[in-house]
Amino acid sequence: MRIGHSRDIHPLVEGRKLVLGGVEIPFEKGERGHSDGDALLHAVCEAIIGALALKDIGTHFPDNDPKYEGISSMVLLEKTYDLMKERGYRLGNLDALIMIEKPKMAPHIDKMRENIANVLHTDLLNVNVKATRGEGLGYIGRGEGVEAECVVLLEKEI
Repeated sequence: MRIGHSRDIHPLVEGRKLVLGGVEIPFEKGERGHSDGDALLHAVCEAIIGALALKDIGTHFPDNDPKYEGISSMVLLEKTYDLMKERGYRLGNLDALIMIEKPKMAPHIDKMRENIANVLHTDLLNVNVKATRGEGLGYIGRGEGVEAECVVLLEKEI
C-alpha cells in the first residue's frame, strides 16, 4: 500500500469557467490556470503521483507546455490513472476536500465523485468528496480563491 497527499490552490477570476471534479459549475468567476484550473482534480492527480513517488503534477504536465493549455483536467486524471496502472496499482480509496466560499458545492458533489470513480475505474464508495467554506476568513472566505486537498491510498494489484 502507498499513501499520497496533495493540495492545490487557484485564484478565482472573472472570464473563466468554474470547473471542479470535472463539473462545470455556474458562477461568475472561475479558476485561473494553464489547464482548465480544476483544483480538485489537480489535487487528486498529484496525490496519486506522490503516492507513486513520481515527483509532482508539474513534472508530468508542465504549466509551460502548450499541449496542456486549456486541457480538461479529466484528461490529466486519465493520464495519471495510466501511470498508476503501469506501476501495478489501483485506488484503494480517496478522500478530498474543496474549500470555496461560494457557490455551494453540495449540488455538484455526487457528479464529481462519479467522474473521479469512472476515470479511476473504481467503485463510487472508494471516492469521497466534501466541501467547506472559509466563513469570511482568509483568501477563501473573501472569495479570492479555491483550494482542494486530497489523500489517496493505493493498493498493489495482485
